[in-house]
Amino acid sequence: MSLAAWLTFLVAAVLISVSPGAGAINTMSNGMRYGVRRSLPAIMGLQLGFGLQILLVGAGLGAIIASSNLALSIIKWLGVAYLVWLGISKWREPVMESMDDDRQPESGHKRFWNAVFVNLTNPKATVFLVALFPQFLVADAPHGPQLLTMGITLILVDCLVMLGYALLASQLFRFMTTARRQRQMNRVFGGLFVTAAVALASFKRA
Repeated sequence: MSLAAWLTFLVAAVLISVSPGAGAINTMSNGMRYGVRRSLPAIMGLQLGFGLQILLVGAGLGAIIASSNLALSIIKWLGVAYLVWLGISKWREPVMESMDDDRQPESGHKRFWNAVFVNLTNPKATVFLVALFPQFLVADAPHGPQLLTMGITLILVDCLVMLGYALLASQLFRFMTTARRQRQMNRVFGGLFVTAAVALASFKRA
């Protein structure tokens, strides 16, 4: 991959990560409740889910999934159900007195796997990667190194963007000084998860 092609791909990767989606909602929710440091397991989980999507596409399975209405429908509705469950859980989440409040904390392990499934059950990511990668692949050069370069670029960019989202969200906690405001914010994020589920449910392939 030439430097010019990589820079173009880098711009595309940034736009993909910055655009709001279920992963960004998950990160902002964790950032506001737990702070940046304790949001890291969820951010790493998002990257594992994203990495598995990249591997599927790189191995050619993504193209198979993208061409199968049944496979896409199964993945889509699993994702819809999971996002609705996350929304309900967030809506009912107890308030905290401070960032160090450890009453009924959600473990880093649970946050990690929640985030993995947020990205893994997103068929839009599979379809998008199937459409994106061929635009930058050099046909007469080995595909493995090119896919590895693009995959690493996507994951590193997404890590940085999610860290930015978590940092921004963590600053909001200083304004959540009352149980009422925290409860309202939990319901906002719960509603955003359900909105993401509705958006996913309405997804149709071009």
